[in-house]
Amino acid sequence: MVYDLIVLGGGPAGYLAAERAAQNGMTVCCVEKNRVGGVCLNEGCIPSKALLYSAKVLDYANHGQKYGVTVTGATIDQPTVIKRKQKVIDTLVGGIEMKLKKLKVELVHAEGVIGNRTAEGYTVTAGGNTYVGKRLLIASGSSPVLPPIKGLRESVASGFGMTNHEVLELTEIPARLAVIGGGVIGLEMASYYNSVGSQVTVIEMMDKIAGPTDREISDILKKNYEAKGIKFELGAKVTEVTTDSVIFERDGQSTEVKADKVLISIGRRAVTAAIGLENIGVYTERGAIVTDEQMRTNLPGVFAAGDVNGKSMLAHTAYREAEVAVNVMLGKKDKMSYDAIPAVIYTTPEVASVGMTEDQAKAQGYDAKTVKLKMMFSGRYVAENEGGDGIIKLVYDVNTNRVLGVHMIGSYASEIIMTAVLIVDKQMRIADVKKAVFPHPTVSEIIREAIFEIK
Repeated sequence: MVYDLIVLGGGPAGYLAAERAAQNGMTVCCVEKNRVGGVCLNEGCIPSKALLYSAKVLDYANHGQKYGVTVTGATIDQPTVIKRKQKVIDTLVGGIEMKLKKLKVELVHAEGVIGNRTAEGYTVTAGGNTYVGKRLLIASGSSPVLPPIKGLRESVASGFGMTNHEVLELTEIPARLAVIGGGVIGLEMASYYNSVGSQVTVIEMMDKIAGPTDREISDILKKNYEAKGIKFELGAKVTEVTTDSVIFERDGQSTEVKADKVLISIGRRAVTAAIGLENIGVYTERGAIVTDEQMRTNLPGVFAAGDVNGKSMLAHTAYREAEVAVNVMLGKKDKMSYDAIPAVIYTTPEVASVGMTEDQAKAQGYDAKTVKLKMMFSGRYVAENEGGDGIIKLVYDVNTNRVLGVHMIGSYASEIIMTAVLIVDKQMRIADVKKAVFPHPTVSEIIREAIFEIK
């Protein structure tokens, strides 16, 4: 059988592309060596949120006195947390597999390798069989970066060092956890293990945490973490991981941090090796597949979506890229835009942003200004956050009266950022946003409050 589409990879980009293609009448084969859902569902986005919610419940129990609630002896049961995490994963994976089956997508659980192109189409070999498709979507995802630091790979092999996969499987709470990397994964796991009792130290090469996050917001997040007992070592270059410690250098001085476990969360890279790209000549650049705004590669009928193209390693970006790719295959007019991709850090407090910072906007030629407002201007925020220090920063263009970016830290930020996404994506003018009616009392009203600060 020659399929209309073969999808290599069953993560967010892969399984959604398979669904959308099948819903539109295409015959589809999806090849995935592990479980469907990819890193996001099995060892990333979803399991980490399950753990973080357990930590949030524990924090509520242990710090409820200021809200008039007293709980005695609240503790974490880590094996139960991990068991529930797995239940969440199994439920969602089962749902995806059921939907693919209903849509008559052939799901092949085996490692796939792209073969030579034939007269019938593109070939993928998996599990001893060869599958042929008129089109090919490569969605092979990404893997953790393990840089050539002395002792790093040996630490992972011994179990002392962990990637995002192993850290979500721990059934015992480490007394001391060292986190190499102060990005999203590192911060979320630092937050969880701090809440459940670990002494956490975050070691970051940059002079700030949270990567490209607005500096003022990342500083507020750092202050909140430090108040909870997390220690930060910034501007620190890790030089060695031993059998029980991490050694870093800063300002010519060498420092050793003792630990019971080490989380390596330095970044991720596209999975393009050993999948057969060279057999058909797919172009790559810096290890990622080169795609245009329609997710096309350099070859006719070959597309790439998700982490493998290295553009925006986020599950929600992968979903949209998959939809663009399938629409283009179907002859529909569509293209990918990365101007309004939201970014979220799911800690307590939450951090969320979309669009440009003021500096980024000015660099692109806008006459940009920023309105900053404390989250305390939201009635619900005050009711639910005793002593909260959250803020919102709204970046706008003076000449066009358009909102260019929204950056916030505070409760529900991950949910209310969608309002800002629509404002930025649809290039709404300030006057139009002012006419929108926000439900009261909600934390989302802080967007309206910030908009009315613009005269």
